Amino acid sequence: MIVHTLRFAFKDAVSEEEKENVLAVMRRTAAVDSVVFSAVGQNLGVPDGFTHAYCVGIEDTTALRRYMHDPVHLAGDPQILPYLAKIAIGPDMSDDPAPDLAERILALHEEKVAMYPEWAADLTPLLAVA
Repeated sequence: MIVHTLRFAFKDAVSEEEKENVLAVMRRTAAVDSVVFSAVGQNLGVPDGFTHAYCVGIEDTTALRRYMHDPVHLAGDPQILPYLAKIAIGPDMSDDPAPDLAERILALHEEKVAMYPEWAADLTPLLAVA
């Protein structure tokens, strides 16, 4: 199982209604077939400026690739990213002991960046150190 997490904060000017709309889009993405479990809501971690969090459990790298390229996921990101001030990807974790798992996941991310450079251009300025 691969557990993928995001922590994020909304831009100051984002209204409560807009926040709820973004969270609804995230929940729709978290409900695609390749996801085993999910949670989307307030961040309960250390007060570090990230107000919300997103977590999905995905069975393996085959399912992770399906998740990353799912039409629901691809359609959701442009509805989410414009409202965010910052986002931290991870830390992710897995119960799969394969020593090359992190490299295989990174390769999937790099594949998506190559396929969707506009997505990468929208995401990159928001990235914070996890």
